[in-house]
Amino acid sequence: MSDWDRVWPAPAKLNLFLHVTGRRTDGYHQLQTVFRLIDCCDWLRFLPRANPKVGLAQALPGIEERDELSVRAARLLQRETGCRRGVEISIGKNIPVGGGLGGGSSDAATTLIALNRLWNLGLPRQTLAELGLTLGADVPFFLFGGNAFAEGIGERLEAVALPPAWYVVLVPSVAVSTRDVFAAPELTRNTKTITISSFSAGFGRNDLEAVVCGRHSEVAACLTWLKDYGDARMSGSGACVFAEYSTEAQARAVVSRLPSEIRGFAAGGLDRHPLAADLAEG
Repeated sequence: MSDWDRVWPAPAKLNLFLHVTGRRTDGYHQLQTVFRLIDCCDWLRFLPRANPKVGLAQALPGIEERDELSVRAARLLQRETGCRRGVEISIGKNIPVGGGLGGGSSDAATTLIALNRLWNLGLPRQTLAELGLTLGADVPFFLFGGNAFAEGIGERLEAVALPPAWYVVLVPSVAVSTRDVFAAPELTRNTKTITISSFSAGFGRNDLEAVVCGRHSEVAACLTWLKDYGDARMSGSGACVFAEYSTEAQARAVVSRLPSEIRGFAAGGLDRHPLAADLAEG
């Protein structure tokens, strides 16, 4: 099978904790977090074009093509390498949009990985990560290859070994603006920094959670429900919330109890990005 015939996965992530430790002079926030890959994936296909045009095969609801991160990633690769090949991108969306699970960033990272191979560019992982950071702070993680302890704005990554786990992820019916959450005057920005050795299961909290719950009752309601079944917390800047379980059976038992007004799913934790083997070192 040709690489052009492949379907390329873009996995979601969870922030097992997220601490805001400061604010830089340029307005970006300093963070500490642990990123965990999960097996909920978007799926991307790439079709070569005879001209240099880059675009989507089908529009995504509520997103202008020029703003869609996989399109921006492909155009960035063209600009940075001088590549004149075009591509049509198809995205099968499974990751909730705007849920704090990194769907757009993951799509962008998978696009960089795939087109680096399909266009025979040969860029090393570090170069892809540097390009990815210009698209969004979470993109370098999806080019890292595995789970990670992250610092800075999320771009300083250190591999972390995590035990097998399953997660229940609830999807509130609300869109949360990351920009508004980080700009909130009530956000705590002085959480004490830790070292990676301090992290263990159940550690920490999400510093953005109180802000989001105060502004979005749907997120607060999902957290309240899930806390009856475990240590529930929000991922990223929301809106999705999750709890961790040791087994698939435990996670699916919780999903089976969901009331009709709450959407949710069970997902397994991953040790490695499914495209880790496609990332060249360097």
